Amino acid sequence: MLSTDTLALAGIALYQRWLSPHKGFRCAHAAFYGGASCSAAIAQTIRTEGLSLPAITARLAACRQAYGHLQVTGGPRVRGVCCCGPLPIPFRCG
Repeated sequence: MLSTDTLALAGIALYQRWLSPHKGFRCAHAAFYGGASCSAAIAQTIRTEGLSLPAITARLAACRQAYGHLQVTGGPRVRGVCCCGPLPIPFRCG
């Protein structure tokens, strides 16, 4: 039986391989701060800490905040949903 960590990582890998390259925009956190996208950062969190909902929630909140900064500063266009894995998690954007 596969663990929830393994299933989550597989879902993120599928998202990164098949959906993310075609969506036409990038993660607000990566666009504003640079570095890893939310999907890459959350995958790393799962590898090191397991499926830690507080850590994942904190990253998504930081991404939402970065989106707000990008709207104010007129930075790179981000819209739609956060690149957080196989399930789209909408935040106020686009």
